[in-house]
Amino acid sequence: MSKSNIGEAKLRIAMLGHKRIPSREGGVEIVVAELATRMAERGHSVTCYNRRGAHVSGAEHGGSAKNIKEYNGVRIKRVLTINKKGLAAMSASFFAAIRAAFGKYDVVHFHAEGPCAMLWLPKLFGKRCIATVHGLDHQRAKWGRFASRYIKSGEKCAVKYADEIIVLSESVRDYFKEVYGRETLFIPNGVNKSESMDALEISEKYGLEKNGYILFLARLVPEKGIKRLIEAYGKVDTEKRLVIAGGSSDTAEFEEELFELARKDRRVLFTGFVQGRELSELYSNAYLYVLPSDLEGMPLSLLEAMSYGNCCLVSDIPECASVIEDRGFTFKAGDIDDLGNKLQMLCDNSSLVEDMKKTAAEYICRKYDWNDVTDRTLAVYKNKEK
Repeated sequence: MSKSNIGEAKLRIAMLGHKRIPSREGGVEIVVAELATRMAERGHSVTCYNRRGAHVSGAEHGGSAKNIKEYNGVRIKRVLTINKKGLAAMSASFFAAIRAAFGKYDVVHFHAEGPCAMLWLPKLFGKRCIATVHGLDHQRAKWGRFASRYIKSGEKCAVKYADEIIVLSESVRDYFKEVYGRETLFIPNGVNKSESMDALEISEKYGLEKNGYILFLARLVPEKGIKRLIEAYGKVDTEKRLVIAGGSSDTAEFEEELFELARKDRRVLFTGFVQGRELSELYSNAYLYVLPSDLEGMPLSLLEAMSYGNCCLVSDIPECASVIEDRGFTFKAGDIDDLGNKLQMLCDNSSLVEDMKKTAAEYICRKYDWNDVTDRTLAVYKNKEK
């Protein structure tokens, strides 16, 4: 398809860089699934290149995406993957990029910085190549020196070869402008309207009741600030439990550190990776949702928490503060005392928490809509986004 008629016809789209869909292994997987299925609904031909191998939080969680060839109108192709830490993403994106380069696609959409190291290849074969930077991944603490350098090379490759770069926050947009002089397009993530559920499974499994716990729900990685949260919570006078829900992501040693840190506090509960009804119940019945991150792209878990009508307490990094605006609370990033004080204040003021809950869902669903995100992304594909 020539560039002259790409705007008028249905597109043939390839997406790569995610682990696999359908999956909740990370935010990238949720974004790819939301975009791909909506584009397929609109008549575009969409192919997603899934990794082979087990779910990062354990093989028992990955059954829904294993060996499938189609998902809600999206073609699924699995690519060769070297299942070792630091090599899985690299190898999967390498082989996916080769297949995309030789495939009959109009647009190849790379998700995350590391996979962009191969963006030059489909570009060489005349494909329109789009990169979405979900966060500055080379800054993440879980990566070693080699992996960080490889991810950084992906960032530079995107700057040099991508037709357009999509970013999820204004701060990352500023970063690309200041470091590379490269203009990018800010298109935030979306969120779906959520249906609240009674505390049935979580009551039976964990003894949790509505408004009886503070919730952290995200991957167990250092940059999420979980150690700081456990330390701050330890100083809070409350019977509300701290529920830490989420699986590791090549971070088993860090997970053990968290278990050891919380071992003496009976109020702390680790659920491991959650999905389905259990996930919905945890969001639906929390007293407070907390995200103490040091580094984010655009936190989908925060959008989801608010879509269930949660009052949220987040670090004051721009990626979090810009999401909640005045519909939640912030603490000074990295400050354990400030986090502890804010937790205590909110535990002691239930009316304040309830007031925030009343408008959270309507606000967040109006502000971040997946259909709008899909429209804008398709405009980028067609070279119409300004």
